[in-house]
Amino acid sequence: MLDINVIRSNPEMIRTMLQNRNKDVAILDRFLAADGEWRSLTGENNRLRKVRNEVSLQISKMPKGEGKDAKIAEMREVSDKIKSNDDRMAELEEIRQDCVLNIPNIPHESVPLGKDENDNVVVYEAGKRRSFDFKPKEHWEIAEDLGIIDFERGAKVAGSGFYCLKGDGARLERALVNYFLDTHQDQGYTEIFPPVVVNKNAVIGTGQYPNLKDDMYYLERDDMFLNPTAEVPVTNLLQDEILDKSQLPIYYTAYLPSFRREVGKHADTKGIIRVHEFNKVEMVNFVLPENSYARLEELRKNAEDLINGLGLPYRVLLLCTGDMSFSCSKCYDLELYAPGKDAWLEASSVSNFTDFQARRARIKYRPEPHLKSEFVHTLNGSGLALPRTMVAILENYQNKDGTITVPEVLRPYMRGQETIGRRRSHLETV
Repeated sequence: MLDINVIRSNPEMIRTMLQNRNKDVAILDRFLAADGEWRSLTGENNRLRKVRNEVSLQISKMPKGEGKDAKIAEMREVSDKIKSNDDRMAELEEIRQDCVLNIPNIPHESVPLGKDENDNVVVYEAGKRRSFDFKPKEHWEIAEDLGIIDFERGAKVAGSGFYCLKGDGARLERALVNYFLDTHQDQGYTEIFPPVVVNKNAVIGTGQYPNLKDDMYYLERDDMFLNPTAEVPVTNLLQDEILDKSQLPIYYTAYLPSFRREVGKHADTKGIIRVHEFNKVEMVNFVLPENSYARLEELRKNAEDLINGLGLPYRVLLLCTGDMSFSCSKCYDLELYAPGKDAWLEASSVSNFTDFQARRARIKYRPEPHLKSEFVHTLNGSGLALPRTMVAILENYQNKDGTITVPEVLRPYMRGQETIGRRRSHLETV
């Protein structure tokens, strides 16, 4: 969340920021009204407490009589007023906190202004698109023909938006996870395997709650959530901690299944481009504030290394103000080209959150032993999301005979297998 003093001292800047991010400015007006009243009552209570303390001292020295009784009665009224103000201030504090939790991060000055994804800027395109001597198929056709995916049985178990990988499809998914994690280890990351269920404090800490509460799977009985992205449990491992400066930077990577309802999103329902459960490897960084934007560029390259290793064509987008996620100050999307669909598919978002998440999760560091603690800066990036990476591999590495060439970098994880062809599965009807 933002520093409350920044909102208070620069309301017009915040108003403009909300407009640029397609957010309702009414939340700022609500905050300013509640904050103004809260500060007024705070000032009044400070004055009343001073008066009560001074008069109480006088009363203690007064002889018994009507004068003393009158002063006591007067101070009872003052105490009642203080309590009434305190009660109102507690209500106002809830309003202030609700507003602050719903105000997004401030975009970096280098972020382009824009309303939606159409205003994102293509930074560059990399990798060579393949020329086909046949009409390339879409991933779901390829996968069904090879018998490596089962949409019907996945939906039977969990409903629409879920699927089942089988045989070489499952092995390819596992190979990708291991390739991603091993590469990140070589890049200097510590691997984490955190819980897949997270509490409300965790989703508040990284900014998914309340902003994306309707997009998450909520376990009402336990007041818990299914992990929407490994960014949530990994970032919150350091919740409420004060680190030594010497401990920074910290680079974590984690594989987890992720769960999202995808409320109101109905496009690309065919295949695995948009699903409710998906595997993802995440990178989470904790760094000194002065290093975070330089680190963002390095983090993006960490994700690009994976794509280049797979030999997939991709492009890098700098997201505009209207398309950035709630918590980030600057964000790059890495999109893979899918020739069967003839579309660009987001496989990674790489973001700098500055101190926005750290304030919510109360993650600090101490610059020097004798100095006051400060908030760290957090960053994260997908490295990578599995479904769309799988789509890009199936569509870019498909062959005319219906087989799939296994990317060379994945073959060691698949016991040297070079191609994926059709095999009979126990899940198939004999």
